[in-house]
Amino acid sequence: MTYDRLVCANCASPVSEGRCPVCRANRERLQQDGPFGGISPAALLVMLVLLVAAVALLAHQAA
Repeated sequence: MTYDRLVCANCASPVSEGRCPVCRANRERLQQDGPFGGISPAALLVMLVLLVAAVALLAHQAA
């Protein structure tokens, strides 16, 4: 999930604005999630299914 849509429970402002210490800490944490931090779980699931299908296809062709 990207932090531009999150609302802070502490100050009720968007986390992306970083108005309070809680916003700034969460914004920093979300930015450090790595390359797959902004990808939705559905997209990760689709990538996993495609990977399994590719491996199965390669195994079938090798046999």
